Amino acid sequence: MAKVLIAEALAPSCVDVLQAAGHTIITRVGLEPAELLEAVADVDALIIRSATQVTDEVLAAGGSLVVVGRAGIGLDNVDVEAATTRGVLVANAPLSNVVSAAEQAITLMLASARNVAQAHGALVEGRWERSRWTGVELFHKTIGLVGLGRVGRLVATRLSAFDTRLVAYDPYVSVENAAEIGVELLELDELMSTADFVTVHLPKTPETTGLIGADQLRLAKPTMRIVNTARGGIVDEVALYEALVSQQIAGAGLDVFDEEPCTDSPLFGLDNVVVTPHLGASTAEAQDRAGETIAEQVNLALAGEFVPFAVNVAASAGSDEMMPFLRLAERLGAFIAKLSTPMSATLEISLVGDLAGADTRVAELTVVKGFLGEWHDGKVTFVNAPSLADAAGLEITVVNDTATRQYRNLIGVRTDHHSLAGTLVGLHNEPRIVMLDNHVVEVPAADHVLVIRNEDRPGRMGQVGRHLGDAKINVSYMGLGRAVDESGALMVLVLDEAPSAAVLDGLRSVQGLLSVELVSF
Repeated sequence: MAKVLIAEALAPSCVDVLQAAGHTIITRVGLEPAELLEAVADVDALIIRSATQVTDEVLAAGGSLVVVGRAGIGLDNVDVEAATTRGVLVANAPLSNVVSAAEQAITLMLASARNVAQAHGALVEGRWERSRWTGVELFHKTIGLVGLGRVGRLVATRLSAFDTRLVAYDPYVSVENAAEIGVELLELDELMSTADFVTVHLPKTPETTGLIGADQLRLAKPTMRIVNTARGGIVDEVALYEALVSQQIAGAGLDVFDEEPCTDSPLFGLDNVVVTPHLGASTAEAQDRAGETIAEQVNLALAGEFVPFAVNVAASAGSDEMMPFLRLAERLGAFIAKLSTPMSATLEISLVGDLAGADTRVAELTVVKGFLGEWHDGKVTFVNAPSLADAAGLEITVVNDTATRQYRNLIGVRTDHHSLAGTLVGLHNEPRIVMLDNHVVEVPAADHVLVIRNEDRPGRMGQVGRHLGDAKINVSYMGLGRAVDESGALMVLVLDEAPSAAVLDGLRSVQGLLSVELVSF
């Protein structure tokens, strides 16, 4: 079992999920940078929120790190590129707080529109100021969404109940996709000049930093109010302050800031600004979801399985139908690697049938991971498999064929020396090998498989059975196949245990057996 360092306060459910998997949990909240370097030295996983900075120095100190888990969405405090270079998987919990973040955006929009915080402050100080804090309605207003991802879409669907016109800027969303939720796509400048409210829902990247600055704010109506619950720095705070002071725009609602924690800002002195201390994900429900989700992702990573919410893996999770095939894909890659000595310079991956019509990248990556795992001295992961393949000069080709033949779905692998194919059978999706080289066979993709090429003559199977019986090795499954060109025959035997070297040498001495190869995991 693995050691997991939790460096920030998380919901108890996170620890529960990790402990249920048998991992050792080390909780050290509020570590200074030097303390973090020491603490991460011998752990397998690091779980953080937004405060801990996971730099290349931290990753270098964590020589045993397999995964960094961020209990939330944003990853601007993690050097993802450095993690990828070092083969460390980075995962987040992208769906955990989307509802909370969407509700916070609408909360700040309404608070800004109705001057809720200002009126509250005046009243508790003893001033009844009804006329001063007259607000505006959202009804029939144009709301501009900068970013139409998960949170932006939730905000849009909720704002539709206010009978508003919804427009958005997002260069990665199609007109048709936006129209499905009643949103019209505009260029950013047109959105800024059209909207009565603007709400920001983008990740912070070099491209989005300062996206809304002085030039964009000058386009706005003097009645426009802007809300940012995404990340500080997407809206230029200096330009925003000047626009609010000069009454270029009417107000702002901010949950995020350039530097956090932020307790002193010129914006705090303005009576047309509503601020909160990065509370977008701060609900009990979001914290529970974030903790449970990231614990599940970390458990998968530590088990060497595919992690759906990994951000630095060159494949998406694909369809639900694809996921059961990943165990088969990795076993096929490893199986053919054990047969292919020396290491093949080429690896062809084929997906046949219904699978070929889906996103097959995760299956392809899984085959490569299994194949390289038999040749690479270090750990091969979903993160470093592509770079290791490049470094080894492995030429990978992929062939997809949606035509269904004998099997509804088939995964095939081929090297310079061998070919192999497998599928899933039965209610429990049992992995089966159904083709080896030119021979049609069907055996479980088990842990100990004996591959024997023999003359196609009577008595060969009996000779093998007697030899294994004398060694008290049980054969649990057998597949027999003739070559298509009738050049020989093949026996594929699934064994309960791996034969010793002496037993294998004895088999190789049997007349009529052309080759004996053990594939054992």
